[in-house]
Amino acid sequence: MHRYHRTAFVSTFVTALTVALGLAAGCATPGHEGEPADRGQAVFYPPAPAEPRLQYLAHFAAATDVAAGAGDAGRLRDWLFGQEGAAEQVVNKPYGLALHDGAIYVVDTRGPGYTVFDLRAHRVRTVHGAGAGAMVKPVNITIDADGTRYVTDTQRDAILVFDRDDRFVRVLGRPGQFRPVDVAIAGERLYVTDILHHQVQVLDKRDGALRFTFGEAGSAQGQFYHPTSLALGPDGTVYVTDTTNFRIQQFTADGEFIRALGQIGLNPGQFARPKGLALDREQRIYVVDAAFENVQLLDADGRALTFFGGAGDGPGNLNLPTVVKVDYDNVPYFQPFAAPGFRIEYLVLVASQFGPNKVAVYGFGVMGSDAGGRDVPRGGGPDAS
Repeated sequence: MHRYHRTAFVSTFVTALTVALGLAAGCATPGHEGEPADRGQAVFYPPAPAEPRLQYLAHFAAATDVAAGAGDAGRLRDWLFGQEGAAEQVVNKPYGLALHDGAIYVVDTRGPGYTVFDLRAHRVRTVHGAGAGAMVKPVNITIDADGTRYVTDTQRDAILVFDRDDRFVRVLGRPGQFRPVDVAIAGERLYVTDILHHQVQVLDKRDGALRFTFGEAGSAQGQFYHPTSLALGPDGTVYVTDTTNFRIQQFTADGEFIRALGQIGLNPGQFARPKGLALDREQRIYVVDAAFENVQLLDADGRALTFFGGAGDGPGNLNLPTVVKVDYDNVPYFQPFAAPGFRIEYLVLVASQFGPNKVAVYGFGVMGSDAGGRDVPRGGGPDAS
């Protein structure tokens, strides 16, 4: 979609959501590029006077991004990379991401490879692979509990497997089997979205053997047209972004259709170009829309609750977003950068292919008050920037 038309589309969608929900994306005066949200003017969604539930915290694209500026940004630089900072490691055009064991993994389609922002070791590294493990056009990454990385490569039409030390292990997929975009891990199963055959393939994690498939090209219930992202519900069900059918579909673990959520449109709970997908433990559903350049948050029944992001290069904005991930395990790394009184329950990370916020980190939580009992200053609505 042409940039002019996409901007108009976003503006219409924002108006529709604002009227329907009484909510709007927060914004604040931008600081230096790469700085986390300023504690005195934090960016919250929804904005005041509504109760804040999401706060924009920081973004990652290069070591120099988190090193920019002074004050809180300087402390973030020292905390992440040591007193001397680190050499620049640019993420050019990311698509997929993962957060695992104190590190953010960002797949760079132009790298090609994945860059690791290691919050525990205070360093940045990039993995390209070599030989049979060389990445040509990687798009997504999923990390198992033991640290095994599964990287989908749409140029090689394969899934490349690396161990927890980034050593290449093997290739999954035979020629012509699939064009994989995303992988979800459930026990000994790997669920794989296949945009070549418009289906989901289910592999055995141990040897990569095909167990079964579900879906086919079409627009009826249970059919797909360009399935992209996957998410697993707490009950073991499988959610799939059916991008060109403008909806999310839910299936049993064995691929039986349960329901579809959403349709094309500008109203809350409708989509224009849905891509990324994630669920939290309460079965709230996060859906990235690349056309609206935002993320919608839906309840378990698919009803729109709010949205965040929005087109632009300011704090918390998104620019052609692709993937969203929810993480509960790495909150301690980011709680120090939340506004006073805001307690983070879990993290929400969103990748954008353009703009300064290549990986934007938000915290979902609840607001209390600081030690003095005063209200925490917050960013206003659309007219406050």
